[in-house]
Amino acid sequence: MEPMDIVGKSKEDASLPKATMTKIIKEMLPPDVRVARDAQDLLIECCVEFINLVSSESNEVCSKEEKRTIAPEHVLKALEVLGFSEYIEEVYAAYEQHRIETMQDSLKGGKWSNGAEMTEEEALAEQQRMFAEARARMNGSNTAPKQPEPEQSLES
Repeated sequence: MEPMDIVGKSKEDASLPKATMTKIIKEMLPPDVRVARDAQDLLIECCVEFINLVSSESNEVCSKEEKRTIAPEHVLKALEVLGFSEYIEEVYAAYEQHRIETMQDSLKGGKWSNGAEMTEEEALAEQQRMFAEARARMNGSNTAPKQPEPEQSLES
């Protein structure tokens, strides 16, 4: 039988992408340093264990606060509890950078945007259409409401 980790999956299921980890390892070392495959595998295992440790402690911190979702503050507190206080400032800076990049990406056009800006009128029309569809579904109608047609000029 395979050894199981804390969430009931086999150790092989809880891993990190080797190619990505190898790239990170190479970026952190001087170009003239080589790393044996066994050493790379060991580093990857250490990373997985570290993530498991911080995740577990973050969950405990979260539970003590009677929360159901682990927040970044719980992770930072877990690092402190586990004796990794010297990393908190750098981790927090990385978290802030990630937030800024994520916010910029969503402003540029998130997963709901096709990259084109909508006018206020177009947004209002889209909202009304979506409300009408939702009402139709709620009332048990399987047919979607008719799409409003673009205004026709009287000159045609």
